[in-house]
Amino acid sequence: MSAFFKLRRLLPALALLCTAFSLSGCDYALMDPKGPIGVDERNLILLATGLMLIVVVPVIGMTIAFAWRYRSSNEKAAYTPDWEHSNAIEVVVWVVPCLIIIALGLITWTSTHALDPYKPIASEKAPVEVEVVSLDWKWLFIYPDLKIASVNELAFPAGTPVHFKMTSGSVMNAIFMPQLGSMVYTMAGMQTQLSLLADHTGTFDGISSNFSGDGFSDMKFFAKSMSEDDFQSWVEHARASGNVLSSTVYHELEKPSEKVPVAYYGDIDPMVYHEALGMMAMSPAAAAPAAAEKGM
Repeated sequence: MSAFFKLRRLLPALALLCTAFSLSGCDYALMDPKGPIGVDERNLILLATGLMLIVVVPVIGMTIAFAWRYRSSNEKAAYTPDWEHSNAIEVVVWVVPCLIIIALGLITWTSTHALDPYKPIASEKAPVEVEVVSLDWKWLFIYPDLKIASVNELAFPAGTPVHFKMTSGSVMNAIFMPQLGSMVYTMAGMQTQLSLLADHTGTFDGISSNFSGDGFSDMKFFAKSMSEDDFQSWVEHARASGNVLSSTVYHELEKPSEKVPVAYYGDIDPMVYHEALGMMAMSPAAAAPAAAEKGM
């Protein structure tokens, strides 16, 4: 029986050890940023966590220390059943949390303005303009200045800001590239914006971070940060596809589909994004005649 109780005492430690081993293969994308926005957000997470640990770590330590000191077998521990108040304890339990909350409030205020997704990133290079439409269950990226588009693949040159204009052709969604930072929602009939920059070349994961139905788990894309020459080659490859993103093609893309492969469009109808943004803001009854009038 004693062996059983010894084993039971070891179970929490074994569980913690197993958890550590199971997490050792995780990709901590947020802690491995590849752009200035991602770096600032990682530092903000670490700073906020450190401030909160000021309370958490001492509480855990005191819990263990009190349990050990006042265990039943310790006859040296003072027994004071009439104790009810301590000015020192009152000061600690009120002042320390208040100071932490004030610090977190100041950090929240400054970081909210500094990391505003609408705020342009200062750079000598002109940003790459990308129009994003979230669909069921795929991502459409339109490059209005380059007159190309892609599905489930985003490319841009490293060291150059990327300015996104985003909307949804379906339900509300959220675009998130963990290593670049800033999760921003896309909503039907509304436009949101985002500015990002990658200072490393590589292929980063892009995900949908807001549940949007059956195909949500496979609504992923690749964000490719390239050299200037490689980006130009990617643009030429897209142009050589021969596909045209017209209103008709867009409405085919609107239909729900899962695990959609990467596709390229070498030419675009410049009104596709505006139709995706504007038509969803109208009621179905109003949208039908308007679409017929536009020749959609």
